[in-house]
Amino acid sequence: MNFIFISPHFPYTYWEFCYRLKQNGVTVLGVADAPYDSLRNELKESLTEYYRVDSFENYEEVYRAVAYFAFRYGHIDWIESNNEYWLEQDARLRTDFNITTGLQTDRIRSIKEKSEMKKYYSKGNIPTARQIRASEGLTSVRDFVRHTGYPIIAKPDIGVGASDTHKINDDEQLCSFFNNVSNYKNYVVEEFITGEICSYDAVIDANGNPLFESMTVWPPSIMDIVNHKLDLSYYVDKDTPDTLRQIGQRTVKAFGIWNRFVHLEFFRLDSDREGLGRKGDFVALEVNMRPAGGYTPDMINYAHSTDVYKIWADMVAFGERRTSQGHQQYCAFASRRDIHSYVHSHEDVLNRYGDRIVMCERMPELFSAAMGQQMYTVRLNSLEEVNDFVEFVHEKRQ
Repeated sequence: MNFIFISPHFPYTYWEFCYRLKQNGVTVLGVADAPYDSLRNELKESLTEYYRVDSFENYEEVYRAVAYFAFRYGHIDWIESNNEYWLEQDARLRTDFNITTGLQTDRIRSIKEKSEMKKYYSKGNIPTARQIRASEGLTSVRDFVRHTGYPIIAKPDIGVGASDTHKINDDEQLCSFFNNVSNYKNYVVEEFITGEICSYDAVIDANGNPLFESMTVWPPSIMDIVNHKLDLSYYVDKDTPDTLRQIGQRTVKAFGIWNRFVHLEFFRLDSDREGLGRKGDFVALEVNMRPAGGYTPDMINYAHSTDVYKIWADMVAFGERRTSQGHQQYCAFASRRDIHSYVHSHEDVLNRYGDRIVMCERMPELFSAAMGQQMYTVRLNSLEEVNDFVEFVHEKRQ
């Protein structure tokens, strides 16, 4: 089997996917824009060959890289980046080289555009926030707000995270959005829903069935964390509720997804919401057809005593799962920002949590806006312990 991994050096933990593929007997061929000598040794050892391009933004250059590998190694069975930014290019390459193990160009809008996602949620009878395209104009959005009430959320139709997202609380702010955001026509506007954000993280086989499932619980507003420089915490639950499994599987079927690692986001309502559900029900937010970002795959491993990189590689190579799970715990992440002064020192955290700490390091600059500068990740036995850990790490001096 010939597998071309696009951008295997970023995020830097993605060498794990390549290594597990190699363990399964797959020929792993890397394409990236980084000098070969800058790659970590584990990645170099996982790749059969590496092709450097000057820029991923130059499609012809990436196309030539794939063509070279096809000439040298024969038919390419898989092309994948597992990276949100390159999903569209992945699909275009699969289409151009007739690779049928993943989504092609005709399906990409359904997983990249929030406005298109709504059609598939409706198809699967999956509750989701009401939405309107900002391109319909100020008058139409005002009519929309008459039904939903304020606040509302305006966010790019294509995009991830909290980047360029606006919370709009009244007519004055709505007018300001239309007057000051030059590319507002590329936005969608949604009703504001309150509750925890819970992700359904799963590896899906060729028949659209889950080989592995997990739940991560996120803060209600990454947007507020970024904009107000708040501390971040989140955790992987040791259990996945049946209700989340069911709505996650329905979403996968509605979108017609196969052969993928998925990260599907849902609100868990904190109160009854007319037309959407009762307190505790899950309501769809958006789909991400790749693994959760940051260190979340590693946290999933720690929580479930497993190896999701290997589970994914088993799916690719064998079409089945060949990796077990062990003891189930919570895995919690809490980070700090250098601009704040904390009650408990770095050494206090290390001394208190000792061998329960599974990761402790400075965050890459690229992630620091959302995730802070110093992170701690621990394995714990109860939600009460998770809350105590977060409080201890985040407690600030007055």
